[in-house]
Amino acid sequence: MIDILVAGGGPAGLAAAIQAARAGLEAVVVEPRPAPVDKACGEGIMPGGLAALHRLGVYPPGHPLRGIRYTDGRRSAEAAFRGAYGLGVRRTALHAALHERAEALGVRIVEGKVRQVRQDADTVTAAGLTARWLIAADGLHSPLRRTLGLDHPAPGPGRYGLRRHYRTTPWTDLVEVHWSPDAEAYVTPVGEHLVGVAILSRDRRPYDGHLAGFPALADRLGPHATPVRGAGPLRQRATAPRAGRVLLVGDAAGYTDALTGEGIALAVATATAAIGCLAAGRPEDYPARWARTTRRYRLLTQALLGAAGHPVPRRMIVGAAHRAPALFRTAVRALQ
Repeated sequence: MIDILVAGGGPAGLAAAIQAARAGLEAVVVEPRPAPVDKACGEGIMPGGLAALHRLGVYPPGHPLRGIRYTDGRRSAEAAFRGAYGLGVRRTALHAALHERAEALGVRIVEGKVRQVRQDADTVTAAGLTARWLIAADGLHSPLRRTLGLDHPAPGPGRYGLRRHYRTTPWTDLVEVHWSPDAEAYVTPVGEHLVGVAILSRDRRPYDGHLAGFPALADRLGPHATPVRGAGPLRQRATAPRAGRVLLVGDAAGYTDALTGEGIALAVATATAAIGCLAAGRPEDYPARWARTTRRYRLLTQALLGAAGHPVPRRMIVGAAHRAPALFRTAVRALQ
C-alpha cells in the first residue's frame, strides 16, 4: 500500500513527496511531462521560500537577489531584504533540483495523469494506483479541484501573466517592478547573462504590446532567449483544501496573484503542512492549518491587488513608496 500518492510533479507536488519521504512515508508522484518542466513564472524566490527549499535539501543554482525596486519611469523606491538573500532561478533549474532531491530520497515518479479519483473510508485510487492519501498538486487550473467539486469561481476580471527571457547581463541584484497605467513588468536576474521579464495585467494584449508600455526597460534588453509563456487567469479559489482522503496543496488549493512573488514559498509551506498533518494522523487539521499558513500572503496580496486594480491608487503606489521609504521597506520585509 502506497502511503502518499501525489498528483502533479511541479514544485508543490515534489515538495510534498520530499517531505513524505523524510517522514518515512512511501510517496509516488504521477506526472505526465518529463523533467524539467518549464512554465510561466516570475522566477524570483523570496528569502523565506529559499530557506524553505534549503530545509528540504534543495539548492538550485541562480542569481542572488538583494531586495526589490519599484519604478514608474520617473520615481523609484527600493528596499533590501533583512539578513538574507532571495534567488532568481530559472523554472527549469528549480524543477530539476527538486526532481533530483525527490529521486535521491527514493520517491518514485511515474508518467501519467490523474483524471478520476475513487475513494472509500481507507484508501484512494487514481491513475491505476491505490494509496492511503492523495495530494492534489496539479496546478493553477487544477482538474482535480473541479472533479472533486471544490472549484469556486473567482469574481471580477482576471489577471494574466506573460514571461520571456532576454540575453542581457543583469544590471542589478534587485527584482525590479516597473509600473505602467495597466500592467507591471517584473525583471528578475536568473543567470550571469540572462534576465526574465514577466508582465502581469488584466489587459490581454500580446507580450510585445505590453512591453512597449515600458520604453526605458525595453531599451535595456538584449535579444530574447526564450519564447513567451503565459498563465491565467491567476486568481483561483477552492471551497476547501480537503475532500475526504484528498488534500490540495500549492496553486491547486487556491491562488490570489503573483505580484508578491511568494508562489514557491506557499507551495513548500502548504505541502509541508499537508504532510505534517498526515504523518501525525490528523488530516482533519489541514484546512485550519492551511488557512493559518496562507493568511498573511492572502491579506497582503489582496490589499496590494486592490490598490493595483484601481487607476487612482495604482498611480500612487510608486509615489507613496518613494515618499515613505521606511514603510516600503517594512512591506518588502513582510515578504520574507
